[in-house]
Amino acid sequence: KYTIENCVNHFDIDKATKTKVGYQYWFANKDFTQENTLKMSIVEPGKSTHAPHHHPEEEFFYILEGTAEFFLDGKTKIAGPNTSFYCPPNAEHGISNAGKTDLKYLVIKKDLK
Repeated sequence: KYTIENCVNHFDIDKATKTKVGYQYWFANKDFTQENTLKMSIVEPGKSTHAPHHHPEEEFFYILEGTAEFFLDGKTKIAGPNTSFYCPPNAEHGISNAGKTDLKYLVIKKDLK
């Protein structure tokens, strides 16, 4: 059964998972998202979660705060809040913090079944 309390998820840094470059916060578990990814990443200035890579799943980033450098197939674009980046299947991509404050962005990945 759902209630208003379990239908609202407010970000709490104490419930986030610490990473080497910041934090990750999952808004819903993978049972709810049918194994898809729905999380927020927080990356410290000058860092990235990992090197550019590729995978068969589509991926979408939405910038909440900070300045991101988006890498896609050898080209880069720098943008700030309220900007989205789309990664087509198998495209080499990456995202890093190009600013002086934490970068916060949503990650939505449609995993293959």
